Amino acid sequence: MRIVASSNRRAVAQLLSPTGVRNRETESRAKEIVAGVRRGGDAALRRFASRLDGLSGPIEVTRRTWESEARKLPSAVRAAIARAARHLRSVSRKQVPKGWRHTVAAGITVEQRVVPLSRVGCYVPAGRYPLPSSLLMTAIPARAAGVPEIVVCCPRPDAAVYAAAIEAGADRLFRIGGAHAIAAMAYGTTSVPRVDKIVGPGNRWVSAAKSLVSADCGIDFYAGPTEILIVAATGPARWIAADLIAQAEHDPDARAVFLTWHRRLADRVATEVERQMPATGPARRSLATHGGIIVCRNMREAIELTNQAAAEHVVAGTEAIARLVTNAGAVFVGPWTAQVAGDYAIGSNHVLPTAGAARFRGGLNAADFVKLISVQRLSKKGLKKIGKTVTTLARAEGLDAHARSIDVRLPAPGSPPPRPKGRFGATAPELALRAKAGRLPAGPRS
Repeated sequence: MRIVASSNRRAVAQLLSPTGVRNRETESRAKEIVAGVRRGGDAALRRFASRLDGLSGPIEVTRRTWESEARKLPSAVRAAIARAARHLRSVSRKQVPKGWRHTVAAGITVEQRVVPLSRVGCYVPAGRYPLPSSLLMTAIPARAAGVPEIVVCCPRPDAAVYAAAIEAGADRLFRIGGAHAIAAMAYGTTSVPRVDKIVGPGNRWVSAAKSLVSADCGIDFYAGPTEILIVAATGPARWIAADLIAQAEHDPDARAVFLTWHRRLADRVATEVERQMPATGPARRSLATHGGIIVCRNMREAIELTNQAAAEHVVAGTEAIARLVTNAGAVFVGPWTAQVAGDYAIGSNHVLPTAGAARFRGGLNAADFVKLISVQRLSKKGLKKIGKTVTTLARAEGLDAHARSIDVRLPAPGSPPPRPKGRFGATAPELALRAKAGRLPAGPRS
């Protein structure tokens, strides 16, 4: 594993810059698929599913099949799914925003109403293996938020996915994946209902399709390859190496970087990575292309680089380091907080922003599945209190009709009530004067 000095700015930028995953050819093809499903409905969806997913038979899986397939799962795996679900449910319930009602001033109130989305679509990848943990991480927060209907799409569900669907409280499950599954959930077909929001990780086809439908359907975020940054000056080298390899095994484009200001630890971690490297799988290629160790001058510089990178996962060696991390999808503190534990069972969500998006948002949580609707109320007394403020600002912006909307409710003291206007936008006496002056026809004569 390569080791670079922080003074080598080009090498540091290469290690910390997000992997470019947006591809014109992929996006162009995804656009054709999305348009095809939107236009052709079920017929197009079945055609793509047959060709790209190898689907034969029905698109939707019956609840009876879920249950029969889930029973085939070893009891230890079912117990692990149940425990992971309990922890995630516990955290998700804490994340649901609260409604409130506030009196701004006498006669002026604002209410925050928390309204769950009506239907949510959860995408569950099945690249090398189906990922039941992703179903838990998307469906459980939605259910905790009060979403009444949860739809799942997975191209190749197995017994673990069915068990997770039951545990998470999903309502329907479809054996479709890729861009065509995203299009079906975004626009609806005869078989697949249209959803309000699509969440969950996926490959570049899924990400491209989510980006394409985002003007018509809510999405969580554009997901790129997974990332981990480990920031530490102490700790067992073999543990740090194991964490780097664990993230690298996801994908050849995965990014795994260790930042330290302790050169000897850097050398020991590099040696351990080589010693632990799997003989097969994408980890070696990932670490050779996108992995490395950056030796910084001090902790301050390591933190600055970490916050610039805004990685998906940041592992902080100590509480002191963790307190200074402001840009991260999730932070894991101390040597015992293995990042992979967060993938499954800590209770926080593993659907996290990548490619620098942690600069402006955190990971998926229950709040992503509700709308915060403001409800405003004024009494006559309340409108009188703010009326002058409103009309002054409206006229300052050149919006006289806005101001008149207040004036009509609050006429100046002693002024007569406004008289109804005729069809030419004037009162009857005004029309008579205009007609006399020849500016309007006087009307039909008898």
